[in-house]
This record gives sequence, C-alpha cells and structure tokens, in this order.
Amino acid sequence: MSASTKAVVAGACEPATIDVIALDAKAFDARAFLARAPESPGVYRMLDAAGTILYVGKAKDLKKRLASYFRSSGLAPKTAALVGHIADIQLTATHTETEALLLENHLIKQHHPRYNVLMRDDKSYPEIFLGTHHTYPRLGYHRGPHRQLGRYFGPYPSSLAVKETLSLLQKIFRLRDCVDHEFQNRSRPCMQYQIKRCTAPCVGFITQADYAQDVKDAQDFLEGRSQQVIHALVARMEQAAERLAFEEAVVLRDRISQLRAVSEKQYISTQGGSVDVLACALAGGLACIEVLTIRDGRNLGGRAYFPKNTEEHDEAEILTAFISQMYLEHAAPRELLVSHEPHDRPLLEQALSDVAGHAIRIQSAPRGDRARWVDMARHNAELALGQRLASRGNQMARMEALTTALALHALPQRIECFDISHTLGESTVASCVVFGIEGARKEAYRRYNIEGITPGDDYAAMQQALQRRFAKAVEEDGALPDVLLIDGGAGQVARAQDVLQALGLSEVVMIVGVAKGVERRPGEETLLIAAQKGHHTDILDLPAHSPALHLIQQVRDEAHRFAITGHRARRAKTRETSSLESIAGIGSQRRQQLLKHFGGIQALQRAGVEDICSVPGISAALAQRIYDHFHG
Repeated sequence: MSASTKAVVAGACEPATIDVIALDAKAFDARAFLARAPESPGVYRMLDAAGTILYVGKAKDLKKRLASYFRSSGLAPKTAALVGHIADIQLTATHTETEALLLENHLIKQHHPRYNVLMRDDKSYPEIFLGTHHTYPRLGYHRGPHRQLGRYFGPYPSSLAVKETLSLLQKIFRLRDCVDHEFQNRSRPCMQYQIKRCTAPCVGFITQADYAQDVKDAQDFLEGRSQQVIHALVARMEQAAERLAFEEAVVLRDRISQLRAVSEKQYISTQGGSVDVLACALAGGLACIEVLTIRDGRNLGGRAYFPKNTEEHDEAEILTAFISQMYLEHAAPRELLVSHEPHDRPLLEQALSDVAGHAIRIQSAPRGDRARWVDMARHNAELALGQRLASRGNQMARMEALTTALALHALPQRIECFDISHTLGESTVASCVVFGIEGARKEAYRRYNIEGITPGDDYAAMQQALQRRFAKAVEEDGALPDVLLIDGGAGQVARAQDVLQALGLSEVVMIVGVAKGVERRPGEETLLIAAQKGHHTDILDLPAHSPALHLIQQVRDEAHRFAITGHRARRAKTRETSSLESIAGIGSQRRQQLLKHFGGIQALQRAGVEDICSVPGISAALAQRIYDHFHG
C-alpha cells in the first residue's frame, strides 16, 4: 500500500473536504452543489438533517457520479428514498481511485451507514498468527484485531479449520505455540517437545538459524508454496547425507514424506495452491455469500455470510461490496474465484494487491475443476439461503401466533425480556435481551450491574434494572418494546407495573410475566398478563405445542443465558480483587506490600494497629482503617 493511501485511510493527513450544509432535505440545493463538485476521484458521504451518515460511496469522477442521484426519473425506490433524506453531502478528494476505495471501506466499517451493503458478523475471523518480533517466532491461533507485530494468515472458514492446520504445521515444522511468558521462564522442555511437536528453542535445543529456516518453510507452506518447500527440503536432505549427518537427513526425509502426503490428500487443481471461491445467491429479499477456503490444494470448508441492506442490489454489486470489506481488512489469497464479475474488477485487484503485498487476481469465468468449485459454492449459498428463509418463516409464524395469543393489534416489532442472576446475592446482574421479527437483535442487548439492594432481593433487583432501562428511554426518547417479558412471577410483574406506571408507559408497553410451573419443566409455564393500572394480572396458559409459547421460551432462555454469563464474569472479577482494595487508600501496590510483609491475608487479619503501621507507606490512620475493616 502506498504511503499516501495509508495516510488517507488512517486519517493521518487532511484530504480536501467540501461541505454543503442544509437544515433539511428539502432545502438541499443539488444544482448548486453539483456546480461546485470536483471532477476527480474521491469519497462522498450523504447525511440526513440530524447529521447521521446515510450512505458512503466512491467515484472516479465525483461530479458525474453524484449527478446520477439527482435525475428527474429512473431512480430505484431505495435510491429515491435515500435522496429524499439528504440534507448534506461531504466530499473527500483522493489522489487515486484506489485510495478512494480504501477510504470508502474504512468509513463503511466505522459508521455502518443504513443504505450501504454491510457484512454481518464482521467483528473477527479465525486466523493463524506468526509472530515476527521474537528471535524464535510463535505460531498460534488468533481471532480479533491485528495488534501484534507479525504475519496473519486467513481468514479461515472456522476455528476447526485453523486448529487442524495448526496441528498439521506443528507435526511437520515443530514451531513453538507457547506464549512469550512461558517461553522465557522454562528451564526444561515441555510435553510438546516430548511428542515431537516442538524443537524446544526455549532451552536451546535448536539453533536460531535452523529455527528461522523452519519458520520460513512454514510461512511458504501457508502461502501455498508447498512444492517449493519440498524441493528445498530434498536439497537439504541430500546435503546432510553428503556430510554424513544421517540423523538430520532422516528428520528431513520424514518431513518431506508428511508434506507429500498432505499435498496428495484432498488435492484439487488450483494452479496457485491457495484460492477463495465466492458465490452469491439472492432470494426473498435476502442475499447469501458462500466462501470456500482452499489452501495449498486442501479444501478447508466453507462459510456462509448474510450481508445487510442488499435490497435492490444485484449479485455483482453485493460481491463487490463484500470483497472490498472482507479482503481490505484481511489479506486475500493470490486468487479469488467468483460467481459474478465484480464492478470495477481492475480497481479491486489493484487495491487488494496493495494491501496484501502481492498480486491478486479475480476470476469470474473459470473452467474445468475451478468451474466446478464455483458451482459448489453457488449450490451451498443457495442451500444456506433456503435454510435462512425457512428459519425466518418459522420466526414469522411464531410472531403471528404470539400476536393472536396476546390479542395484539399488530405484530410486535420489538420484544424485550429481563432476567436476574446471582449466587446467594453475590454479584447480581440483570439482563435485557431484544428480539424482533428477524430474531435476536444482539446489538441491542444490555446488562445492568445491580447495586445498593439487600443481597438476594430479586424484586428490588428487577425494579432497579427496569427503572434504569425505561427512565433512560423516556429521557432520551429511546426505543420502547411492544411486549416486555419478565422472567418471574407475580412479585416481579408487580415491580414492573410500578416502574412503567410511574413513567407513564403502562399503556404503551404490554407486560407479560413468565412463571415456571411447579416442577419447572418447559411447556408448563404460566403467563401473567399485567393490567395497565394497579397490580391486577390475567392468567394465560398456552398448550406446550403452541408456537407462541415456543417463542416466549426462546426469548426467556436467551435472557437467562445472557444474565448467567454476565453474573459469572462479574463474580470472577470480584473474587479476583482483594478485599483490601475496598479500603480507601489501598491500591494494588500497597496491597502487595501488606501481603508480602505479613505473608498472607490471615496473618494481616491477626495483626494489631502497631504492626500494620510498621509497613513502609502505611500511616497510623490508614493502619487503623485496615484494622477496623477486619474487626469492625
């Protein structure tokens, strides 16, 4: 990637920006704006009256591209709706179209505009990490941001694919997988050395030069050059035999045999060793992209992605957006096989090549074995899309059944459920999960750490969580649920009624308590329908096979899971924190001094004020507070 491109993407420089400010969409003067728009490459951001970014796009000629939005006719309904909300357009000029593509991807990732095609589940992908900052680099599993110095290989379709590849690499190349702290503090080899998965560089059983050669071989293998690795190993084996270093030659021979066995297993004709195969399918207003991952001739499996905001976009447009968002963040293999020709293919190839540091080719009309792989990816995309549509249909049927069971006037657009979790009153956490017609909306989930109540008082915990949730919604004019599910009986429902009636929301939100049966078996729940005024409730018993009850159980169980995981995390954090740190004036450093001086917490508890005061840095007043903490 060029220095100027990196600067634009990272925001290290200030590209020329042209702003046109308008108070509302009707006041936006498109003709005056276009008269000032430059005829150069760049990125444009369309904003509404509130300043929210609606759409981010790039163009080789900004003026020509933007003019296409303001035609008198011929706009698609979605595009017309976008134009109707425009109150401001901001332009950022770039030196090249490639820089514009990279900046566009960066802004889409940052702002998630509602009219852009967006990848779902794009937070992290499983990868293989090879550290380069260490004398003896570590090879290991990675998921998340690229913060460490090193090479990242992937993304892989699943964690299993990464772990299988790592296991194979450790058998063949025997690179360490321990973290640096363990590596620096070992005095003898670990079990990995005993089972021939590591060469024990931690205790000097291999020279730095030999280990570096193993690292290079592993890196070449991951980049799809296994045949080159085999040829190099054969040459080294012959040299070792000529030197009469027969033990070294035997090790190299075994490594060559393993590599050849891997190359023969699951072999396919890829001509370059590593490719990703992408196919897009459209149906029912949804899009699915299937990505088959092939590394060094081995099919590592596939993964289905479901981008958002794909209405009124064809397969080529969706693939173009997907490729730019996927592979500008994660280096692509040397070749991508696609089911449809992406828009601006040469531009995409150039941008991806700049990011990856090597040439990348995108091919849309492969032949022979490659064509069969594209067909397989397309078939898998259609299957995954069919399953998603069937699941959506099942979700809709459940929503309709719930609408009938609760006598609602329309399908509920938002369902929230609250649950409480604690261990004998310790580390109480309330959870709030949100479901819509499309299913779980995890971005809207919330947890509340409960404080200032009698430990174990579930009623007070529920009231505090609901008060915090709905008071904020009233203050900020936030989203409100159509149905509020409360995991509990009449007591919890009564607290919910108190909160919503006090805030004037009892006629807006329907409260439904979900009380477990006597034996707490699924299907025996009783629903408590709360009245809009007072504490009266109506009892509703649904049959165990009711789709409405199944939906309620699904939402309730998700709230329970979310509460338990939050509670366990909070409890673990609390138990890891010393009780000393709750004393004013005691931080981690003084805590360590006290424990080191007395040899443990029990000896400190038995100490007197004078003994505590003898610790360096502990004043008489602080010593008294510590003593009172244990004996108060």
